[in-house]
Amino acid sequence: MAVTIIHIIDLIVWGILAASVAYVLLFALASLLPGRKRAMPKTGTDSKKRTFLVLFPAYKEDAVIVDSVAAFFRQDYPNDLYRVAVISDHMQPDTNEQLRAMPITLLTPVFEKSSKARALQYAIEQTKDYQPDCVVILDADNTVQPDFLTLLDQEWGRGHKAIQCHRTAKNLNNDIAVLDGVSEEVNNSIFRLGHNRLGLSSALIGSGMCFGYDWFSNHVNLLDSAVEDREMEAYLMKEHIHVHYAPHIYVQDEKVSSHDNFQRQRLRWMTGQVQSLFRMMPYVPRAIVTGNINYLDKTLQQALIPRSILLVLIPFFGIVTLIAARAWTLKWWLLMAALCIALIAAIPRKMRTSTILSKALKLPRMAWHMLRNLFLIKPRNKDFLHTTHGNND
Repeated sequence: MAVTIIHIIDLIVWGILAASVAYVLLFALASLLPGRKRAMPKTGTDSKKRTFLVLFPAYKEDAVIVDSVAAFFRQDYPNDLYRVAVISDHMQPDTNEQLRAMPITLLTPVFEKSSKARALQYAIEQTKDYQPDCVVILDADNTVQPDFLTLLDQEWGRGHKAIQCHRTAKNLNNDIAVLDGVSEEVNNSIFRLGHNRLGLSSALIGSGMCFGYDWFSNHVNLLDSAVEDREMEAYLMKEHIHVHYAPHIYVQDEKVSSHDNFQRQRLRWMTGQVQSLFRMMPYVPRAIVTGNINYLDKTLQQALIPRSILLVLIPFFGIVTLIAARAWTLKWWLLMAALCIALIAAIPRKMRTSTILSKALKLPRMAWHMLRNLFLIKPRNKDFLHTTHGNND
């Protein structure tokens, strides 16, 4: 009797983990499919260029914000067609003086509780005199290529109403940064490119995002959590607005370089994932009735087990069953093989090198940090967990 109960528990746990692996495998393989030249029909043939409001929310980002903003002004786009606004939150006076010397709108709010959502809300409120076609959101550490706005303008002209650019690693200064960069590209393959290949919406990622000004200004004040990108996803899905992933429009993003920052970043993501799941669940019945596949898919994403935890739990149960009940072990190792195939498929070919694979020795310690985070998640906590930048550990 006891053996039967343990076997049932083993099958249930395997089924739960297998669901996450199957999801990852499906979209990893989908990312390898050839893409269409135009994902959506072109809506116009006029040569009019769009106008842009570019927002840099910057909370204690003195180490990186000046360089990021200076780099942005290398755009080959007409200067009179875009405006840059920096929301300086708790930054030093010297940093603000350097920013004032640039052709930007510098906003210096004083928040009782800081968050990216509040910074974006403040920026829209304070720039009402400028109502462009599109809003672009960049993080303080992001840098872009000179053709960034030109390419966004072209994608907008093809009919896309919400665009997620290709965020990629800016720094590869140590093993943690390299693995964080690989993880970012795996996410790009699975949650963005793979989804678009199957006709589903790309996931947002917090920066390198472009929305219509009217839509964004009407929704930004609804944001009230520390995971504003997931909230925006939910609103977009409810309104059946497709999120297009633009893999050729790069946004360089600084990767975490220390275990402390890695743990803090992942805790923020995991907390946001749990919060988003609770927020999105009440609308699921309506999404089912209306056939809103994108909303259901995004809700399912919030319930997925993080890959790093899968990489620990699956071999753990494989070893336990190998020792205690060998007849049960095959399914665990087949599941591990499926996960490895998914991850290899999702890693861009240029990154599948022996040097990068050797960094995998860091994975056990990083996975341990992820497991510890499970006990630190506070679903009701709306505090902003800041990750420092400009760290070259």
